[in-house]
Amino acid sequence: MKISVTLVNGVEVFAPHNLETEQMNKLIKKKSPWILTKLRELNEVQVSVQPKEFVSGEKFPYLGRHYRLKVHKEPIEKAKLQFKQGKFIASVPQNWSQEQTNHYLEGEFIQWYRIHGTSKIEERADYYQTILGVQSNSIRLRTQHKRWGTCTPGGDIYVNWRLAMAPVKVMDYVIVHELAHLLVAEHNEHFWKIVQSILPDYEQRKEWLRVHGMELHNIG
Repeated sequence: MKISVTLVNGVEVFAPHNLETEQMNKLIKKKSPWILTKLRELNEVQVSVQPKEFVSGEKFPYLGRHYRLKVHKEPIEKAKLQFKQGKFIASVPQNWSQEQTNHYLEGEFIQWYRIHGTSKIEERADYYQTILGVQSNSIRLRTQHKRWGTCTPGGDIYVNWRLAMAPVKVMDYVIVHELAHLLVAEHNEHFWKIVQSILPDYEQRKEWLRVHGMELHNIG
């Protein structure tokens, strides 16, 4: 049985199908001091989950860097969002309320992150698949509120689209983590040795997600 305590997922227990509930409860109780210690450590993490404001001057992250948004109200019927000359530029109809602008731009930003994040993640995944000598069935971005990545038994890998906001080294950690599951399904010693062989500093990258992960949840 394995117990995991993370900022995003909280307390998770991974147990064999044949483990009886009574025995599982005893093991959890035995580990309770460790669980409480980890929860106290998480409470020390400064979390910023204030929703983004879709107004001129607001900053939006992409691959770890932050870019300002400029909103123009113009005599147009259809709004649009583009990334140009190092900033996000939005054009919205003059008669739109701030609520309408927020609703539209939030959707456009999510779509933008999905499109550009897919391109970047595919590029990084191709690189690490060659190094590891593995080949996933597919790699896709999707909305995952409690996970950064998932590797299915069939070899499909799903990555949280919010990683498009994170530094590339953090994105790489999640990709390598999931690709390593194509070789070892469990989070055992062999698994972590594979991850470490590719990313010797993986613990630092993992720690970034622990400390800053919730900051990536202020959109969507």
